[in-house]
Amino acid sequence: MITCYLRYVVDPYKLKEFEQYGRLWIPLVNKFGGQHHGYFFPSEGANNIALALFSFPSMAAYEDYRTRSLADPECVAAFEYAEQTRCIVSYERSFFRPVFTSD
Repeated sequence: MITCYLRYVVDPYKLKEFEQYGRLWIPLVNKFGGQHHGYFFPSEGANNIALALFSFPSMAAYEDYRTRSLADPECVAAFEYAEQTRCIVSYERSFFRPVFTSD
């Protein structure tokens, strides 16, 4: 399993728009075989940092999702929404391998 960690710098005056963007993506990740763990919005501290976490069974499955998402009309609409609203200033993507208890 591979978990994608997305760290966003968002426009703090457009958090409603960014929340809508997140609500668009959660079912789309799931649609392509991933498991979305949610978006996390500023609370205390920095008012312009948000996070998202989602997992895929493998890096190959994630890469397949990325390729297929570029041609999917719902995904394209979500990308366009972020562009139109300019709610995302920048983002960075990292990947992690989770470790669970061995019960």
